[in-house]
Order: sequence, then C-alpha cells, then structure tokens
Amino acid sequence: MSLINKEIADFSVQAFHKGEFKTVKKADVLGKWSVFFFYPADFTFVCPTELEDLANKYSEFKAANCEIYSVSCDSHFVHKAWHDASERIKKIEYVMLADPTQALSRDFEVLIESAGMAERGTFIVNPEGKIVAYEVNSGNVGRNADELLRKLQACQFVSQHGDQVCPAKWKPGAETLKPSLDLVGQL
Repeated sequence: MSLINKEIADFSVQAFHKGEFKTVKKADVLGKWSVFFFYPADFTFVCPTELEDLANKYSEFKAANCEIYSVSCDSHFVHKAWHDASERIKKIEYVMLADPTQALSRDFEVLIESAGMAERGTFIVNPEGKIVAYEVNSGNVGRNADELLRKLQACQFVSQHGDQVCPAKWKPGAETLKPSLDLVGQL
C-alpha cells in the first residue's frame, strides 16, 4: 500500500541538535516542508557518508523552507556520542531524532523488526504533515542529497502549481508540463 498522502502520526521523541538534547513533536514539523531521513544505525559505514552529504546541502534545504530530520532507532545519547566521535557527523546542523521505541520507524513503515533498525527510507512531508514523496533503499545503497533536493523542489512546485507536473530531471526554472484536465486526476 502506498504512503503517498498519508498523514504522519502524532509523535514526541528526543533529539540531538546543536549540542543539546530536546524534544521534537509533530507540531514542530507542521507549517514547513520536512525531510525524514531514516538510516539503520549510528557508528556504521554507509550512514555517515549520507548524513555528511545532507549536511553539505543543509543550507539549500533551509533556503527551500525545509527542515531535515535524520532518524535512527538509536537513543539521543548515542547520537551525541557519534557526533562527538566522528568528523563527518560533527558537520551536522540538522535535527537528529532518536527512535529507540521504533514508533517513527513503524509509522513510516521502514522498521526491520528482526534487526530493530530502520531501512534507508527518505520521506518528503508537506507543511500539512502528509507524505508527498518517498523512497526506500536497500541497506547497502547510499542516497544522494542533490537528487533529494531536486525532488523536494519539484514537490514544492507542483504544490503551488497544481495544473502543472514536473518531467524527469526537472529543476527549478525548467519547463513543466500541463496535462489535459481529463488526465490530471489520473496522474
């Protein structure tokens, strides 16, 4: 079953952000675009490359009125320890959500029950708290922040221009398509 247009569940989790612990709730997410970036675990191999890639693009996501929330089933204490120990993770300025109860991983349907970890799932959530795009990768395949930013910008564009759609490889300023009105509801 597709998660497109699913409203994210109410939640309250601990987070590590800018050297401090804090609580993040669903209400904090509403009103702006969000990316929930699930990864299997702290202190692993592919994860730091992905999280560093996002850290390098963070200012562009912020400029697009989007907050990034990285999420693993580790505790906020483990996030801090990883942040303190890793040169790559020290670059992170976005919020690192802790999901030790696995509630977020279950809600976004990326929990690997047998391992107690999340799949590599990326979710773009609109300001109303609904999932508008997502992908889930195999644990050994890293993601690309440039492509994620492009997808976010496309989602934002079609949200503002409901009569237009973005073709493959669309980037801001490029031509869009205007499907016939008969087909719009079928897309």
